Amino acid sequence: MKVWKTYGRELILLGLLLALLVGVGIRSPSFISLKTFDAIWHDSALLIVLALTQMLVIMSRGIDLSVAANLALSGMLVGLLAKAVPGIPVIALLICGALSGLVLGIINASLINFLEIPPIVSSLGMMSVYRGLTYVVSGGQWINANELPTGLVDFPNARFLGITGLEWVSLIALVLGWFLVHQSRFGREIRALGGNPNAAKYVGIPETKRLFVLYALSGVVAGMVGVLWVARFALANTEIASGFELQVVAACVLGGVSIAGGVGSVIGTALGAIFLTTLYNALPVVNVSPFWQTAIVGVAILVAAIVNQGASRVKGKTILRRA
Repeated sequence: MKVWKTYGRELILLGLLLALLVGVGIRSPSFISLKTFDAIWHDSALLIVLALTQMLVIMSRGIDLSVAANLALSGMLVGLLAKAVPGIPVIALLICGALSGLVLGIINASLINFLEIPPIVSSLGMMSVYRGLTYVVSGGQWINANELPTGLVDFPNARFLGITGLEWVSLIALVLGWFLVHQSRFGREIRALGGNPNAAKYVGIPETKRLFVLYALSGVVAGMVGVLWVARFALANTEIASGFELQVVAACVLGGVSIAGGVGSVIGTALGAIFLTTLYNALPVVNVSPFWQTAIVGVAILVAAIVNQGASRVKGKTILRRA
């Protein structure tokens, strides 16, 4: 009973994920295989990483819709650098991507915290700015695989102990994310700011500082993911990760992160990202039209939001009765 109270939403999502796998497996038995599971994990790795930082942002009662555009601009800048300086070490490219993302994240954080622009308005505006800058700095040109370092292009699919580079990145992100959200003071303060802002201010939690760091962190992670995105697809163009910010938010919602703030878990968010990736991979297998695929994913997100809202209301009523 205690496990259900603590991980009820995660268990429900895990059950839905297993039901989806079984349902598709009945239609196409070859879908149920270790190769498929490995492919889903590999495909969901970058989504998991971005969703974890987005989870923290949403838990604070905010949202960052600029992550995919940040990813695109940072990835393009690193691609142009790699083209201009052949032989540059991969670690240097990752650092440059992180620094680029940090600068872009700080701009967004400054607008939100110092000019007090609502997060959805600020990040939506910066999303358009970053997308435009991606085209401007590249001049509309593409960076192809033969213009990128071989080590960078090989890293996402290279295996160590049977696990690909991207899968290792997602594992490290999950461990760090779990510690940050569930064990660190920073995570507890972000949860408090989202759950009850007035009480958090009353006990002395510095809202401006914490949110500034949070949006800057979101930018850093987006910048690093931009480098990994370019490495994975061996390509940098002006349409990198177009619309990916919606998948990131959807993974959080599916994982039980409350838009009202204060509620979220690393396990749930990871399962949400994996469920979304599985859905995108499974629908073509059962010959679902691409037009219906988008609609079905949208319905799944709405159902998850309704379930989360219902769970929140039930929890609220329970607390009132106990009081």
